[in-house]
Amino acid sequence: MAEALLEQDQTVFSDGQWRNGQEEGLLEVKDPSTGRVLSRLKPGAAQDVAFAAEAAARAFPVWKQTPSSTRAGYLRRFASGLRDRKEYLMRVQMHNSGKPAVEAEIDVEDAIATFEYYATLADDLDANQDARVAHAGNTHFGLVRHEPVGPVGMIVPWNFPLVTSAWKIAPALAAGCTAVMKTSEMTPLNELAYGEIAAEIGLPAGVLNIVTGAAEVGIALTSAPQLRKISFTGSNMIGAKVMEAVSARCLPVSLELGGKSPMVVTADADIDQAVSCIMAGIFFNAGQMCSATSRLIVEKAIEPALIEALVEKTRALKVGAPFEADVEMGPITTAAQYGKVLAMIGQGKSDGLDLITGGKAIDRDGNFIQPTIFRNVPYDHMLWRDEIFGPVLTTTTVESEEQAIAVANDTNYGLVGSVTSGDWDRAKRIADQIEAGQIWINTPQIVYPDSAWGGFKQSGIGRELGPWGLSGYQGVKHILSET
Repeated sequence: MAEALLEQDQTVFSDGQWRNGQEEGLLEVKDPSTGRVLSRLKPGAAQDVAFAAEAAARAFPVWKQTPSSTRAGYLRRFASGLRDRKEYLMRVQMHNSGKPAVEAEIDVEDAIATFEYYATLADDLDANQDARVAHAGNTHFGLVRHEPVGPVGMIVPWNFPLVTSAWKIAPALAAGCTAVMKTSEMTPLNELAYGEIAAEIGLPAGVLNIVTGAAEVGIALTSAPQLRKISFTGSNMIGAKVMEAVSARCLPVSLELGGKSPMVVTADADIDQAVSCIMAGIFFNAGQMCSATSRLIVEKAIEPALIEALVEKTRALKVGAPFEADVEMGPITTAAQYGKVLAMIGQGKSDGLDLITGGKAIDRDGNFIQPTIFRNVPYDHMLWRDEIFGPVLTTTTVESEEQAIAVANDTNYGLVGSVTSGDWDRAKRIADQIEAGQIWINTPQIVYPDSAWGGFKQSGIGRELGPWGLSGYQGVKHILSET
């Protein structure tokens, strides 16, 4: 059963079978709450990617022709397999990612819902093919088909490994694509469950292939000649390298990258509601979210009262290991990110910024950092402009709605934004003008499978989730004929 994955020797799933990774040495998977090694895995190498890509290419012609309703059935069985493993997958995320139980449960439920949603879309794909187009003049007519792009490569990050895998695997398989997925080398244990489920439900060999490994695996994936698209979620630095590698073959690429997202609070906002939205937007998953609303933009009239309430709630936030009672925020998932966040906080302190709470590592084993808020941060400071990917909030005040919008949009990113206001029409007017792909009004960050996910500017290319996520794995074919 799934518990064996913690000690599994074979961590490459390709052509329907578990295999030994070809990389020398072992990959240590750690618990960020303690620093303890959870598992030592044998990672894959470039030759494992080559084998998996060949398997995906062989499987594609048959999978493409498999009735979409049959593909839908496999997706529902993936959802069932995840549901059967819910408690295990939650424990793995709590150990390997440091997520509190409530966050780990949200991730599993999100992955289940994603497979169920794309199964529903797959049910009708065949029936919707050959949509007729009446061309001007009536001497010709067209037929429109949406066909899978082919075998695809997928690279997923360490902050939401189970979720981002589902966001890619489910629509790709629904569309009729086959896939090779690279797990994060930091948090690979949950993604291995997808291989276990694929074998359990009898998914045809080669339809889904998983290679655990580090940079060598990612480089091999972006250059594998059999793959016709790459879908990447991660940092802008690595995203640029992925885009460069894929550009040599002029293949499509989807990139879900970073963010430095605004949280706008108007003077008539309910303070309790605003504080709830602010804290969820920056301290959920210890701020390790591309969607973290890390720039708080507050109308001046409400700012003193809001900051007072926010600081009180932040200082009361219980930080600890996921299995401790009533924990609300866990550790930073990787040691490297822990060091980066502390260094950025240290820079802000050295520059004399107004640190109003937090700002230190917590004196205990593990990668724990106090929830941190810097007040009235200059717009040109790196804490205001750069993605921190940790529990660090920066704030500023504005005089007007127009200034709030200008400050919100003064960023290289455009992934998400949030608005809290007592006037819904005003909030909607602000949301309309924020340059981002997802905006929340008077609500914490909730992402549904049938919503759209992706950003503008340097936050990426393309969209995941909803019908847009499915279309990312399809090409449009137009057949023209005389009447």
